[in-house]
Amino acid sequence: MIVDQLVLDKKSSKSHYTSDKNSEKPIRSVAKAVSWRFIGTMDTLLISYLLTGKVVLAASIASIDFITKMVLYFFHERIWNKISWGKTK
Repeated sequence: MIVDQLVLDKKSSKSHYTSDKNSEKPIRSVAKAVSWRFIGTMDTLLISYLLTGKVVLAASIASIDFITKMVLYFFHERIWNKISWGKTK
């Protein structure tokens, strides 16, 4: 969205943005949370393993990290979706 606002003229970008800004449903936030947490969890797993040298401990840390941060991200995303700051009307 940011790129097309910078590249395209304001009129076509604004109409596209207006039609898109209210279309995000909670299931999209869930999908984004899961995909992002997969990437983040792989990072946590690797770092935990490098620090502890133990696969089981690293997997435990990564599992807890996956669940808690996915839930936090979901609510963060939903709250930001309700905030009108930065959206054009």
